[in-house]
Amino acid sequence: MSLPAKQYHSYTYADMLLWDDSTRYELYDGEPVALASPSTTHQQISGELFRQIANNLVGKRCQVFSAPLDVCLFEKQGDQPQDVTTVVQPDLMVVCDPKKIDRNGIHGAPDLVIEILSDSSRRSDRLVKFHLYEKAMVPEYWIVDPSNHTVMVHLLQEGFYGSPEVYLPGANISVSVLDDCSINLNRVFSL
Repeated sequence: MSLPAKQYHSYTYADMLLWDDSTRYELYDGEPVALASPSTTHQQISGELFRQIANNLVGKRCQVFSAPLDVCLFEKQGDQPQDVTTVVQPDLMVVCDPKKIDRNGIHGAPDLVIEILSDSSRRSDRLVKFHLYEKAMVPEYWIVDPSNHTVMVHLLQEGFYGSPEVYLPGANISVSVLDDCSINLNRVFSL
């Protein structure tokens, strides 16, 4: 005698918009994943990265955003919320196309995504989101590791992320998708 197949319900962005606001979620191909609150170290690193990028973008077309903000990675023009099954909330992102920005979030792939690792997000940021960002053709993806004081920079080349460049404190990282923008890691990791 066989057991009945496990029932799976695929959720959409339309469902997410109706959920309780007290819990943050991401949606990976229709599967909801609750997000943990970030630590103070995470927030300090995020704040410093945001400050350095935002200072560079004054008077420019691109904009920097921080979580919580929904990003409908694969949304195409004409899609409705019920058509969207993948929604992420990167720690930081830069968007240069104003048509992708509205009051609900970002619709399409950002130009730069930065994820800051935590115990609860380590696997997701390095595997699940890595592949989602690659598939969505995000040109530049950074993974910041607060415990090792490193930043891995992945650049999209011919549709794939190659081997990352790894940066340590003391380095200045040039943001490849932004002209004349570099990040001073001594300031990022000076906690």
